[in-house]
Amino acid sequence: MGGSEGLRVLVADGRPERLRQVSDAVASLGHEVITLEGELEEIVLTTADERPDLAVVILGESSEDALRTIGRVVREAACPVIAVLDVEDPAFVNEAARRGIFAYIRGGSDPAELQSSIDITLQRFAEYHNLEGAFGRRAVTERAKGILMERHGIDERAAFDLLRDEARRTNRKVVDVAEAVAASHRLLPSDPDPTV
Repeated sequence: MGGSEGLRVLVADGRPERLRQVSDAVASLGHEVITLEGELEEIVLTTADERPDLAVVILGESSEDALRTIGRVVREAACPVIAVLDVEDPAFVNEAARRGIFAYIRGGSDPAELQSSIDITLQRFAEYHNLEGAFGRRAVTERAKGILMERHGIDERAAFDLLRDEARRTNRKVVDVAEAVAASHRLLPSDPDPTV
């Protein structure tokens, strides 16, 4: 088994026999399986309620409904999705990837192949969140620098130096100081009275 042990995995399909096959393969890997037999639309609600680590969605045929559901699961449930395809459709796979699936496999009953997909999916999902966090931290720092530039009439380098110096002085991270500046700037007057 890979490095992903004891996950909560939602396995969803409208066909009981396929659902059982893939659920058994996931369970054989030591993961807790949450099964969902029913319409694809129910996946979004179930992932929101159950908070699985991963969703495995079995798609018997490619359709716009399946693509829409994949996109919603990825966006609303903050859960990586592996699509198990029972059909060969490269255009569908490309569109599903564009909407957010992290991996796909054909069949889905082979435990070794399934575990490899799970490991790759979790790695990609972690990398995605790290990147997303880095972009968010950068945006906060840029916003704080803009506030300091406007308030102090200084250039970008001087604004960053203020953030860095305050972080060092208070033993905090630059992004934490930047968040404080961004959060509190509305409380300060925009044109401070120098006589006060």
